[in-house]
Amino acid sequence: MKQAQTYLLSILRNANTPRNLFRATAHKLTECLAMETFEHIKLKKVEIETALAKTTGLEVAQRIIIVPILRSGITMVDPFLQFFPDALVGVVGLKRDEKTAVAHWYYENIPELHKDDQIIVVDPMIATGGTGYETLKMLKSKNANMETLLYVSMVSAPEGIKVIKDAFAQTTIITASTDSHLNDKKFIVPGLGDFGDRYFGTE
Repeated sequence: MKQAQTYLLSILRNANTPRNLFRATAHKLTECLAMETFEHIKLKKVEIETALAKTTGLEVAQRIIIVPILRSGITMVDPFLQFFPDALVGVVGLKRDEKTAVAHWYYENIPELHKDDQIIVVDPMIATGGTGYETLKMLKSKNANMETLLYVSMVSAPEGIKVIKDAFAQTTIITASTDSHLNDKKFIVPGLGDFGDRYFGTE
């Protein structure tokens, strides 16, 4: 699986990848990451009827809540819903100030949370970790189980991972790549540029 993720990331990293291929590849990589989340999801055994006999299968044992961080996180929702079609979707909006790199809230819509919910936060890139930190702090205040919460990204910077893990040590981060570092403009290196601009065409 990691080899497939690296291959797809190579397409996303390439500055010459056209937008249609960038979008399609981002969806494929998100599907890979959604499959990886199953290693952390509670499943239960169920009896099912095949065309020939009864057998034992598996189904998700808890309510799934997907939380995209706007705007780029919304691009990961549909691929995740292919694997968790009954999931609820909560949305948070934070925008990073380009000069200070500080995240500011502008939107929040989260369903009522219970301790046994499986929350999956999705955001293509963890750079400074500021938006992730603010999102997790808000979810914790709303009764989220931080021990089981999953934070899924395509590319992460070690600085951002440290910010999140220092505050929420038990939270699991699933990422296709932990890159080298942040540059002086707080962009991930080597990264893949500004994901949102490349995906939405707002370069």
